[in-house]
Amino acid sequence: MRNAAFFLASVALVALPHDAGAQAPDPDRRVVKQVTVKAPVADVWKAWTTTEGIVSFFAPSARVEARPGGPFEIHFNPYAKPGLKGADDMVVLAVQEGKMLSFTWNSPPHLAQVRPQRTAVQVRFRPAGDGETEVRLVHGGWGEGGQWDESFKYFETAWGRVLANLQKRFADGPIDWTEYRARVKAYQDAEDAKAATAGKP
Repeated sequence: MRNAAFFLASVALVALPHDAGAQAPDPDRRVVKQVTVKAPVADVWKAWTTTEGIVSFFAPSARVEARPGGPFEIHFNPYAKPGLKGADDMVVLAVQEGKMLSFTWNSPPHLAQVRPQRTAVQVRFRPAGDGETEVRLVHGGWGEGGQWDESFKYFETAWGRVLANLQKRFADGPIDWTEYRARVKAYQDAEDAKAATAGKP
């Protein structure tokens, strides 16, 4: 078991800076990541398509049903208010058993202007020999400018970390979220206390 705080504290709670001097984005840009996982396709598929599998590497709480229209909800902060837990209310778009999964996705809570919008993520699985699996993730459907650019940059980093966690899950075992949960709960309790104080006359 490994401590997960190093990964999700940065992915779920910290905003990445926006490079104002960057060139205009390609309107057809996509985040594309690919890794090889030391596990057979059936096991890696299960990690992506079941609640138990998602919790083993992705986030401490989830609700996943691998069927078109089924939930694909990933909660990085299970203690936050509904709508602010992470990938709230995301849904599965398409499933090809053992080969492809696609689902809707949203921007993190700190990018409030584009968070209501939906992009799409496709994950493909292919045997890579010697009981390993090639996982290719493509995240598309981006707008241009402003917080769209910030969100794209955010996920260029975040998806790499997710796939690294997937590899480590099969190398070292499922993530132990105990310490991470305690830290997130303390953070959320502090935020809730601040909000309660601010609301008093």
